[in-house]
Amino acid sequence: MSDSEHYDPLGPGRRANEDPQEKRMPRGVIIRLFAYLVAGHLVAAFLYLLFVVAGSK
Repeated sequence: MSDSEHYDPLGPGRRANEDPQEKRMPRGVIIRLFAYLVAGHLVAAFLYLLFVVAGSK
């Protein structure tokens, strides 16, 4: 859920102690990055296994 869904253009604006920049990446981005890293390593391991099996004959 993003902040733009709750944005009120007529509202009082930003609070004095509110930082305009987020401190952390969204959770969905972290999960997607982890999934891509795992999937990429699995594909690389499969390709390596194919070359090892093909080279042993």
